[in-house]
Amino acid sequence: MTTIPDTAPDALETLLARAETASDRWARTGRSARAAVLTSIADRLDAGADELVPIAVRETHLTEARLLGELTRTTFQLRLFAEVLRDGGYLDARIDHADPAWPMGARPDLRRILEPLGPVVVFAASNFPFAFSVAGGDTAAALAAGCAVIVKAHPGHPELSARTGELIREALAATGAPGGILDVIHGDEAGRIALTDPRVKAASFTGSIQGGRALFDLANSRPEPIPFYGELGSVNPVFVTKAADAARAEEIARQFLASMTLGAGQFCTKPGVLLVPHDSPIPHVLRDLAPPAPAALLNARIQRGYTDVLGDLLAHPDVTLITSADGAFADPPTPTVLTVDIDAVLRAREELFRECFGPTGIVVTYRDERQLLDFAAAIDGQLTATLMGQGDENYLPELVRLLARRAGRLLWNQWPTGVSVTYAQHHGGPYPATTAAGTTSVGTAAITRFLRPVAYQGFPLDLLPHELTDTPTQNVPRLIDGRLG
Repeated sequence: MTTIPDTAPDALETLLARAETASDRWARTGRSARAAVLTSIADRLDAGADELVPIAVRETHLTEARLLGELTRTTFQLRLFAEVLRDGGYLDARIDHADPAWPMGARPDLRRILEPLGPVVVFAASNFPFAFSVAGGDTAAALAAGCAVIVKAHPGHPELSARTGELIREALAATGAPGGILDVIHGDEAGRIALTDPRVKAASFTGSIQGGRALFDLANSRPEPIPFYGELGSVNPVFVTKAADAARAEEIARQFLASMTLGAGQFCTKPGVLLVPHDSPIPHVLRDLAPPAPAALLNARIQRGYTDVLGDLLAHPDVTLITSADGAFADPPTPTVLTVDIDAVLRAREELFRECFGPTGIVVTYRDERQLLDFAAAIDGQLTATLMGQGDENYLPELVRLLARRAGRLLWNQWPTGVSVTYAQHHGGPYPATTAAGTTSVGTAAITRFLRPVAYQGFPLDLLPHELTDTPTQNVPRLIDGRLG
């Protein structure tokens, strides 16, 4: 792997100062111009696929096909945010004209809009070296919002990060965008300094609970605390009702194994726990299924973390093996499936209901379907929760209600490992899934992470943002005196 030196303090200071200046200029750049820049970045990355993908294969052990698809997703995100900019609805523009007869007393002229926060630090993820890295969703959302971005590169793919940043800067220069609206830094200390620098106004992170929590605490201990959008960890339980088990146990087992091992189990939405009736044939089906071939994990650190957690699970007296391949701890590891009774998990939730980042899943058996409600009430925050049901189970409304309090995305008879980039997507959840359950890192709503509302009271029209004037030249969706107009 190519070694990229850590960013030196003096170089980091230059980048931070440049980001502050560039962010101010970028925020004042029109929406159409910003959209054109995002599209130009997407075009440049697509054109660089033949160079970028081989670097990513070498650094991450991911397949060429997987990485090509991920690069397509990345450039699609950029182009989708360009569309969001052109539409302008993300600004949530609201106009209340002065009204002397307002029931609560005379109402002044009030106009509200979302405006950019300022420079943002994005801590890149290891498992998606394109879509959650230098040019990933948070970078696209922050640039669209009008914020400069400093990306702290992940050490798992440093050369790819550096080259991606270079291509983006080439695209920026070609469009005449302000220099300094995107830079890449390397090294944990550089990331810590950037996060605590007063010029930085928000940060995002995708990674472990331990690393994310440490950065979250840093962001909140600053003299001026800033928003920190951390995606930390998730088990993503799947609840199989007795009716669904009776109707399609073999299908569910096959699909669980496929979803659990997708990308060698290194998706944050991997279904890590499958709850099934105590007499379900699913464990037997899983025992007989041929698992996928072992696949190398992203890097040595993730391999060590995976085998540490798997070892802890296997050492628990209530856990038994469904699949007992000799290569469970090998590099690359053979997929492993465990089983445990639901009462044991409820007694030792922190030990047994935990993320195992790699190709391992746990089948949790229950006797009474009311136990599914107890389980849903006991678990902590999750990115996803999945229901495999037939639809006429009388307890489903209560189970859905409980899971909606625990997870950011609920799935019905589908698997969570696909996270579509759409307008309605939500990729987030209560802690410890994320540090900010009200925001998403996937989909167009991610732009709101990097905006804040400002209300203008009694201002002359020529001092207002263009979208708040009475006759803007570019139509944007607006709430005018309580009605969409």
